[in-house]
Amino acid sequence: MDNLLLIVNIIAFLFLIGLLYTMHRKNVSFSKRVFTGLGLGILFGFILNFAYGADSAILAKSVSWFNIVGTGYVKLLQMIVVPLVFISILGAFTKVTIGKNFGKMAGMILGILVGTTAIAAAIGISASLLFGLDASEIVQGEAETARGVSIEERSANVAGKALPDQILDLLPANPFLDFTGARPTSTIGVVIFAAFLGFAYLALTRRDEENANLVKRGIDALYSLIMGVVRIVLRLTPYGILAIIARTVATSDFAAIFSLGKFVLASYVALLVMYLVHLIIITVSGLNPITYVKKTAEALLFAFSSRSSAGTLPLNIKTQTDRLGVPDGVANFAGSFGLSIGQNGCAGVYPAMLAVMIAPTVGQNPLEPTFLITLIAIVAISSFGVAGVGGGATFAAILVLSALNLPVALAGLLISVEPLIDMGRTALNVSGSMTAGVTTARINGELDKDVYNDSMEHQSIEGA
Repeated sequence: MDNLLLIVNIIAFLFLIGLLYTMHRKNVSFSKRVFTGLGLGILFGFILNFAYGADSAILAKSVSWFNIVGTGYVKLLQMIVVPLVFISILGAFTKVTIGKNFGKMAGMILGILVGTTAIAAAIGISASLLFGLDASEIVQGEAETARGVSIEERSANVAGKALPDQILDLLPANPFLDFTGARPTSTIGVVIFAAFLGFAYLALTRRDEENANLVKRGIDALYSLIMGVVRIVLRLTPYGILAIIARTVATSDFAAIFSLGKFVLASYVALLVMYLVHLIIITVSGLNPITYVKKTAEALLFAFSSRSSAGTLPLNIKTQTDRLGVPDGVANFAGSFGLSIGQNGCAGVYPAMLAVMIAPTVGQNPLEPTFLITLIAIVAISSFGVAGVGGGATFAAILVLSALNLPVALAGLLISVEPLIDMGRTALNVSGSMTAGVTTARINGELDKDVYNDSMEHQSIEGA
């Protein structure tokens, strides 16, 4: 009987895949297919959850088959992250788009990322105080206790690392190791290595024009090849979102979500307020925030579904360049730096909320001005080097709680609703990096306003 139900679930999933493929054959727009995939995934997930229950063995087996599409798609995106970052930044130098203003551009992107993270921390603090969040109110069961022990063990390896050491961790001692993604900051290491090669190319153009032209042709050819791979993978987005969101909804513990509803609500209020701050920054830059919302919706939706800032990077960069008019170099630096520096959701809102929640358990008054100022400063500094994959928020929380001498084990209290909260955090991370890219390009006069204001009918991040 179990095998029969498993087959039924797989057939139903394949039927939904077929619907999306039929829409593709009928030339339905990419955006409509993405949002259709989201809707079908939510509906299918609810049906499976209601029929079997989140902990069902049949559901677990079914999800393992769905993961071929969902997790497989995320892995394909992650596959092209490092090659895309490397060749795009190096290619930007050959187009002489960032050579003369590299320092100003990079400094501005970093300033926006870290500055918005400090604002996100203040918003997270406000949300915790407004909703009266207190870690002592959460019942600590076996799962929470086990998670707390795991976090304590991890904190032994990462806590107490000074800012100079965090900065040194960004540098690529072995760029070939970083090409394998072996370190949490590997992407930033690749960015730095590509920038050094880019400056070497600019020097070569002044000394040996013939070889410089040869290098440029090779880089341009490789860039075209990598972008071809990106376009192929992005065409799978509707199917990937269908599988990912169906798995997420089907395996969600709605009873636990209901019992911790106040914490989930407070988190999303803080995340939405910070997203409004992004729109205010866009508006102050002289751009239409509604246009930004419409054109970034697909990338943010995928970030929300996949819970992976790194997996969203190709969509992030393509959205900035193809829809928002950001130059390649700026888009790649903003997207790449945003993976490990200044993540507004994971490194800003989340650790700040946790610190305010946990402070009363050790007799610390969370309203004390010195505590609040120190917390915001530590959050901003600790946002350097947070990995853009699952676990980045935990890493940030460990750094912040340890610096404030708060018990890091209590960061495991929200484990039952962690996936739901992490979806919103990841989307905010990606929006923060895109905001940094758009704003930097606009201030430096490099933004193509015609592309930014152009109708989406003429633009598609899916590619040709």
